[in-house]
Amino acid sequence: MTSFTRTIRRTAAVAVALAAGSAVLTGTATAEAGTATAEAGTATGSAVTSAPLVRGLYQSAYSERNDALWVTTAVGRPPVTNSSLLKVDPDTLAIEATYTPPVTDATTGALEAVYGVAVDDEHNTVWTTNTRSNTVAVYSQKTGEHLATLPDVAHAREIVVDERHNTVWASAFGSGTLVAYDSKTFEEKERVTVEGSSPTGLAVNEKTGTVYAADLGGDRIIEVSRGSETPRFIPTGDGPISVSLSKSGRYAYTADQTAGTVSVVNLKDGAVTKSVATGAGALSVTTDERSGNVLVANRTAADVTVVDPREGAVVETVATGANPNYVEVADGTAYVVDKSGSGPAGEDLVTRISLGH
Repeated sequence: MTSFTRTIRRTAAVAVALAAGSAVLTGTATAEAGTATAEAGTATGSAVTSAPLVRGLYQSAYSERNDALWVTTAVGRPPVTNSSLLKVDPDTLAIEATYTPPVTDATTGALEAVYGVAVDDEHNTVWTTNTRSNTVAVYSQKTGEHLATLPDVAHAREIVVDERHNTVWASAFGSGTLVAYDSKTFEEKERVTVEGSSPTGLAVNEKTGTVYAADLGGDRIIEVSRGSETPRFIPTGDGPISVSLSKSGRYAYTADQTAGTVSVVNLKDGAVTKSVATGAGALSVTTDERSGNVLVANRTAADVTVVDPREGAVVETVATGANPNYVEVADGTAYVVDKSGSGPAGEDLVTRISLGH
């Protein structure tokens, strides 16, 4: 039987900064082949542009307030000495600034390496998960200054911001815990632990304050309502690793890594209504609120699948660099970061997909 605990805590800490630049390839995606050509986009598919950044890309988060794409990078296993938070121009895909995380071990030169990322435009901050350090960090979007390190988040994986309720949630994969922070004071507000769970991807409904976590090992979604003492468990596909919500908040979508599918979940009924094959290694899912379509980055298949969740059908397949790691959509444009190493100096790529609506 699954059990859970809920506790409340507090914390905070301090500081660092630096800067860099990039080259661009453009093409068009086709609805069938998912290949790119050397020309600009046409009406038959989404326009695709790629550019090399640096090695070790993990995730990205778009800031509407600053019109900037924040990208996390980390290379190698502990001690990780190569990690940065990049500020990227979403139009040119050029690096505007590079910020280096604080050193955690002067002897080895290990950094507080950054992995997951989310922006809080209300308070003009960037939040990161520091997986190897079991912490979460906060940076200034204005200056890149490291503002705080928040401890005790075992294998911190993803992070999501609820601006309406001034709350930031992080998933602690190592302890089966969801941790909530005050986005203004950085104080810990609460934590919910589901024993035996392995929470990975997160999504939040800002209308209600309800947070949803993909439980990779449990083949379910963990739902924590604002003010509730009891998590709700909703079944989904095989190996859910990422989750997003429909614009209405009535449906959740999970990227099912084991199955290579996206599951459409009716949250009210607590049931999967559709399962659509997207490709091997489905790793990241996001919702295009303009069209209502869902995008899935398939790491093994090296592409992004656009799915109409109402019809349960694939609309388009877009080729990316090898090993796409994360996809997000902002204002009808998708951004994908990969681990292809296919740049001229072995850099990983960022790909911008201008979605055809």
